[in-house]
Amino acid sequence: LVLPDVQAKPNTDFSFLTSIGNYIIAKKPDVIVNIGDFADMPSLSMHEHAGTKSMEGKRYKEDIWAARYAMDALLEPIYAFNKKAIKNKERQYKPRMVLTLGNHEHRINRAINNDKKLDGMISVDDLPYQDWEVHPFLEVVVIEGIAFSHYFTSGLMDRPITTAQALLNKQHMSCVAGHQQGRQIAFGKRADGKVMTALIIGSC
Repeated sequence: LVLPDVQAKPNTDFSFLTSIGNYIIAKKPDVIVNIGDFADMPSLSMHEHAGTKSMEGKRYKEDIWAARYAMDALLEPIYAFNKKAIKNKERQYKPRMVLTLGNHEHRINRAINNDKKLDGMISVDDLPYQDWEVHPFLEVVVIEGIAFSHYFTSGLMDRPITTAQALLNKQHMSCVAGHQQGRQIAFGKRADGKVMTALIIGSC
């Protein structure tokens, strides 16, 4: 199961994530991939203007808490299922949970890079990703022959690949990316006849 960009921000109703959590329990996939931008981090969106009100500590904390509320909404059905399983001495549900950090989470590292005073004060570790196998922004994770990343890049400027067909043309294997709003799918074949599929799914 792949979870597209949630972009959790303050003052949002996260009940849709509980519905997804219930769907996960119903289907019990072996692997869950959170494709990144789970947290929105709007307080850091304009941090190139260091020292502006956008970096007010309270706003940063509100962004972190929004991500925590969202993650609790998503995972609570799994926690509840496993708690009941322990009580009934039944098998718990323990999928592999992979998270590829997105550009919105990367705002934290970019903010630190732009203002060294923030080093040690804020961190990607503030995000509620402790239950996940976390991979750095733009790192490609290959699972069962499929490549996953928040987005894939191309060219000297490392621009995001913006169409599913271009993903197949550039990567020559099945790929799943987030980042770009909407949903695209493309199919292709390798020389050995194996089918390749590319997905861009940036809207949860």
